[in-house]
Amino acid sequence: MTSEKSPLSSTVLIPVFIPAVIVIALMVIGTISNPELAGDIFSTTLAYITRSFGWFYMLSVAIFLVFIVSIAFSRWGNIKLGPDHAEPEYSFPAWFAMLFSAGYGIALLFFGVAEPVLHYAAPPEGPALTVDAARQAMQIAFFHWGFHIWAIYGLVGLALAYFAFRHGLPLSMRSTLYPLIGEKIHGSMGHVVDIFAILGTLFGIATTLGLSVAQINAGLNYLWPDIPVNTTVQIIAIVAITALAILSVVAGMDKGVKRLSILNMVLAIALVLFVFAVGPTIFILNTFMQNTGSYLSNIVERTFNLQAYTASDWIGNWTLFIFGWTIAWAPFVGLFIAKISRGRTIRQFVVGVMVVPTIFTFLWFSVFGDTALHLIMVQGYTALIDEVQADHAIALFKLFERLPLTSIVSFVTVVLIITFFVTSSDSGSLVIDSLASGGAQHTPVWQRVFWASTEGIVAAALLLAGGLGALQTASIVSALPFAVIMLIAAIGMWRALIIEGHHEVSLQQHMQQRQGAKAGPGFWKKRLANLVDFPPRETVETFIRTTAYQAMQRVDQELEQQGWVAEVVFDEHNCRARFEVFQEGKLEFVYEIRLRGYAMPDFAFPETERDLDGDDHYYRAEVFLRRGGQSYDVYGYDQQDIISDILDQFEKYLHFLHISPGILPWKMEEHDDSLKSGDTDAGEAPAVSDRPA
Repeated sequence: MTSEKSPLSSTVLIPVFIPAVIVIALMVIGTISNPELAGDIFSTTLAYITRSFGWFYMLSVAIFLVFIVSIAFSRWGNIKLGPDHAEPEYSFPAWFAMLFSAGYGIALLFFGVAEPVLHYAAPPEGPALTVDAARQAMQIAFFHWGFHIWAIYGLVGLALAYFAFRHGLPLSMRSTLYPLIGEKIHGSMGHVVDIFAILGTLFGIATTLGLSVAQINAGLNYLWPDIPVNTTVQIIAIVAITALAILSVVAGMDKGVKRLSILNMVLAIALVLFVFAVGPTIFILNTFMQNTGSYLSNIVERTFNLQAYTASDWIGNWTLFIFGWTIAWAPFVGLFIAKISRGRTIRQFVVGVMVVPTIFTFLWFSVFGDTALHLIMVQGYTALIDEVQADHAIALFKLFERLPLTSIVSFVTVVLIITFFVTSSDSGSLVIDSLASGGAQHTPVWQRVFWASTEGIVAAALLLAGGLGALQTASIVSALPFAVIMLIAAIGMWRALIIEGHHEVSLQQHMQQRQGAKAGPGFWKKRLANLVDFPPRETVETFIRTTAYQAMQRVDQELEQQGWVAEVVFDEHNCRARFEVFQEGKLEFVYEIRLRGYAMPDFAFPETERDLDGDDHYYRAEVFLRRGGQSYDVYGYDQQDIISDILDQFEKYLHFLHISPGILPWKMEEHDDSLKSGDTDAGEAPAVSDRPA
C-alpha cells in the first residue's frame, strides 16, 4: 500500500472490492447490451421472489421491530455506544438532519402524495373512491413508512455502532457476526457478508436515485414544458447531479454531508409548514390524530398481512417493495447513522432513530397525503387521480397547482429533491467505500469518487432496463440475502449484550465507598482533602509519573512472579499510566490512570476573582478501564491505596471471566478514547460547572 499522501494510495480490501466490482460490472454490461431481455428477467424474478419469499420478508421485519424495541427498554438500554465516558459528537438537530436525509427524504417527496392517492383509487381490499378507501390509504402509508422502516435501519446501525465503538471492531457488517464466528469475520465469511452489504447498498441507492431523477424530470417539465419527460433527460440528470455528489463526497462528512443535510431539513420543514398553512389545516390535524391511532391499534395485524387469500400482486408492488428497498438500503443507512451516533446510549439511539423520524413522517403524509385526498373528496379535483396513475412522479407538482405560489414552491421542491439526491449519493459513497475497505474510517478521495460514479452508472443502467420495475426488482432481490445476514446479526447482538450484562454485574463501581471501608482509619482524611483540593496540572502529572506508575510496577512485578503476563507503560504525550494483564484466549485486563483537566468550579476559592471565560483549570488523575472512564479521581492516594484500587478492579475482572465461561475475546483495536467524542486530552480541558464526585 502506498503512502496516504499519494493520490494513488489505496485502502481497498481486495477480496471484497474485486468481487463486488465484477458483479456490478457484469450487471451493468448485460443490462446495457440487451435492455429488453434484462427487463423481462427482472420482471420474472420479482414475481418469483414475491410469491415464494414474501412471508420471509414480513416475518423478518417483524422480528427486527420487536428485537430493537425490546433491547431499548431492557436494562441494556443504558449501555453507551462507545466507552462509558464518551459523549455524542453531533447535536441532536444535526444528528436527526443527517439520519433523515440519508434515510428516506427522497421517498417522502416521491410517495407523500402519490401513495395515498393510488391506494384511494385502488385499495388492496374493499371498494375504491370511498371514505373507507381514504382511511385505508392513509393507514397503509403510515404502515409502510412508520416504525418498521426505522427498525430495519436501527438494527443495522445499532449493531454496527455497538461492536465498533464499544468493542473496537471494524465499522463493517462483518463485525456484527463476531460473537458467533469469532476470528472468521476476518476471512472469507466476513468478505462475503461485506460483499452482499455493498451490493444491497448500491442497488438500494440506485433505486432511490432512479426515483429522484424521475421526479426531477417531472418537476422540470412542469416548470419548463419544453423539457421532455424521458429516459434521456433522466440520465443527463443523473450525470449532472452525480457530479455534484462527487464534489460533496470529496469535502467529507462534516463539510459536505452535514451541511447539505441541514439544508435539506430546513427546506423540508419549510415545505411542510407552507402546505399545512395554506391547505386544509383543521382537516390535517384531525386526520393526523385519527390515522396515528389507527396505525397503533392495527400494527400487529398489518405486520403479518400477506393477502394470502387473494391473487393480487399488490403486496409485491407495495409492501414487499418498500420493505425490500429498505433492507437493501440498511447497510448504507445503518452504517451511516452508526458513524454519527457514537456516544449515545442504546435507548437514546433507538428512541431518536425510530420515534422522532416516524412522527415527522406521519406529519408529512398527513400534510401532503390528506391535502391531496381533501382536494379529491371535498373540492372535486378528481383529475388528480388520473394524473398520478399516469405518472407517479408528477403527483407532488400537481398538488401544488391548487395551492398559492405554485411556481416558487415547485422550484424549491426541485431544489430539495436535488439536495436529497446529492446527500444520498455522497453519504452512500462514504459507506460503500468503508465497506470495501474493511471498515477503514479514512480512505483516499479517488475511492469515494469511484463509488459515487458507480452509483450513477448503475442507476442509469436500471432505468434503461425498465424504469421503476427494474429498480424495484434490484432492491427486493438484493435484500433477500441481506435479510438473512440481519437476522444473524440480531442473534450476535443479543449474545454480545448477554456478555455485557455479565460485565455490568461483575464490574459495578462503588470504589470510593469500598476503599473507605477497607482502608485504615486515616483514609477518610485523604479522601476529604482530595475532594476540596483543585491541583494544577504539574502537580497531578508528577503524581501519575511517580506514585501511580510505581504502584502499577509493584503489582506488575508481583503478578509476573506468580506466572502471569503483565505490562506497565507510560504515555508521555497524554500523561497516563497503563497497566495490562494478558491471558491467552481471554479478554485482557486494563487499568489506566489518565490526566484530565476541568474548568475551575464556581465554589472553588470564592474569595478569588475568576476569569469568566473558564481559563482557570484544575486537574484529576482519573481511572479508566477497558470499558471507558470510571469518573473517579485517585489523586492524593498513596501507593498502597492505588494498589488496593487496582486489585479491587482486577478481582471484579476475574469474577467476570468466572461467570462468563467460553466467551470469545473481543479483538480490540488500540485507539485513543481520550481524543474522541468530546473527550479531550489534558491540554484541552472541558468546561464543567461542578466537580464530579
